[in-house]
Amino acid sequence: MTKKWFRIGLAGIFLLSLALRFWGLERFNTLVFDEVYFAKFGNNYLTHTPFFNAHPPLSQYLIGIGIWIGSHIPFGHEIVNGLTGSLRSPWTYRWLNALTGSFVPLVVAAIAYQLSHRRSFAILAGLFTACDGIFLVESRYALSNIYIVIFGLLGQWFLLLALDNQNQQRSFWLVLAGINFGASVGTKWNGLWFLLGAYLIWVTAWIIQGMHSFPNSKLHFRSSTEGRRQDSAAVASPRASAENRREEAENRREEAGVTIYSPPLPIPDYPFPLSQTPLQNLTQVNVFQMLFYLGIIPAFIYSIIWIPHLQLDKRYGFIAVHQEILKFHLHLGGNSSDVHPYCAAWYKWPLMTRPMAYYYQTAETITEPLPVMGPPLPPGAVKIIYDVHAMGNPFLWWFGLAAILFLVGMLVAQVLIPLVKEKRFSVPATLSVDTWIGLYLVLNYAANLLPWVKVTRCVFIYHYMCALVFVFLAIAWFVDQCLRSYYQQMRAVGVTITFIIVVAFIFWMPVYLGLPLSPEDYKLRMWFNSWI
Repeated sequence: MTKKWFRIGLAGIFLLSLALRFWGLERFNTLVFDEVYFAKFGNNYLTHTPFFNAHPPLSQYLIGIGIWIGSHIPFGHEIVNGLTGSLRSPWTYRWLNALTGSFVPLVVAAIAYQLSHRRSFAILAGLFTACDGIFLVESRYALSNIYIVIFGLLGQWFLLLALDNQNQQRSFWLVLAGINFGASVGTKWNGLWFLLGAYLIWVTAWIIQGMHSFPNSKLHFRSSTEGRRQDSAAVASPRASAENRREEAENRREEAGVTIYSPPLPIPDYPFPLSQTPLQNLTQVNVFQMLFYLGIIPAFIYSIIWIPHLQLDKRYGFIAVHQEILKFHLHLGGNSSDVHPYCAAWYKWPLMTRPMAYYYQTAETITEPLPVMGPPLPPGAVKIIYDVHAMGNPFLWWFGLAAILFLVGMLVAQVLIPLVKEKRFSVPATLSVDTWIGLYLVLNYAANLLPWVKVTRCVFIYHYMCALVFVFLAIAWFVDQCLRSYYQQMRAVGVTITFIIVVAFIFWMPVYLGLPLSPEDYKLRMWFNSWI
């Protein structure tokens, strides 16, 4: 894939995301799901109305800024309501979320590219992220979760950019990483798990390097994946600049299509190495740099985020407000349907066994105005169903979970095979790019999912979104390996998976966008009773 087509592909993904998020943004002239909190809170900052916030305030600041800007734009005010405490158009409190959510697929693509310098991997990662339902739903309403994700992902991306640079440039990107990690935590506390993932991969890199200092470790082992990639490296013209050599090498790699499923191809050696990932430079960052850039800076950013809120609501100081927030969450009740019908423990998220309805209304005709408040019609009178369902793209989630498990198996196999053959534990001295990618994805997925195991309060499927982005990266990595394979059967698998994911997204799109459905069409999309 050439640079031109890569840019066209990214632009197409962004425009698709933008169109789906802004189309019919005012469809429901009410407060949908937690808009009853976050849209009101955003408006409270504009009207200087004190209130208690059970989460850090950054997302409500942003929603408030969106309301202020939207109120000064001379369009989008045909429909208004006073549910936020002021007369506002739904467009004003939703548009900034829609714009922010449109950038999430691009940031995921940027992370994929920075991990591997493979354009096909990046395009697939962006496409699959754009084809998910829960990210689409969360982007179309004044909710908080999209901000946790984008700030956390930006922190991860800037960290990778820092690892790819040296000296002052590295410090610059590390500062930006720390700022965004702090902003993610300043949206909701679970944004901290993005930072935890960064620390886990950093500690893992140091552990691997430390193992090589033992005399029994295998110091000069080269994995088959890396050998193939080094054998397939390409030579740039001696007169070409470093950038031209990188471009030529990447193009040759794309054309060669060499993957871990392919035999080595007889391509001449290049002096410019293709098997590079910034993760190989993790041990260049020492403990003091990590504590400052990814410790002190995020804590500082998190602290200053609270200043406007504490100036508005003077009942609690910085420590007291955190005590009140913790008390609020501890008293939310257990994780069962007795507390809330859509409570879903962490182990229900990966298979999407309990998605949730954010909005549900029925009507007799498609032209009938929907009531802002009020119960649905009796079952016999229902002709049209409007449902906004916070559910993912089922096949994307299921294939992605399989890809995560595949990566876990790949990593475990690299340890077990030498253990079985040589009767001793050893770690390759130089890990392949795909091994590093596997470690990065698995550790970040675990960091964003496993802390929820100990949470006893009622939690919901949207809490899975932070871990979910690494599922998208995992299935994109797997499909990329298939599409670049030497074997036709593997390429067919990659095409089939991509086709199924795209078709599934189109099929379930009515329940993401809240489009009118007949009862029969609605039931056709609710495959399991637990989905309703």
